[in-house]
Amino acid sequence: MAEQSKFVWTTTMTSKGQIVIPKQAREVFGFKEGDTLILLGDTERGIAIAKYDDYLKFAEAIFQAKGGTDDRN
Repeated sequence: MAEQSKFVWTTTMTSKGQIVIPKQAREVFGFKEGDTLILLGDTERGIAIAKYDDYLKFAEAIFQAKGGTDDRN
């Protein structure tokens, strides 16, 4: 049996603009209390949510693949 890879969840936004990420979604993507999340937005495609640390690893891999370095550190 193939592992499920597509999901649909719903949530409601509060008057303060807050949402709750459903428990199953947190479990599937490994979101834990205290994680910093990054929101990526595209007016045509919507919003993606990712762990900030995972996004940094992805960005570093892109720079390394292109032979670039990050001299800011």
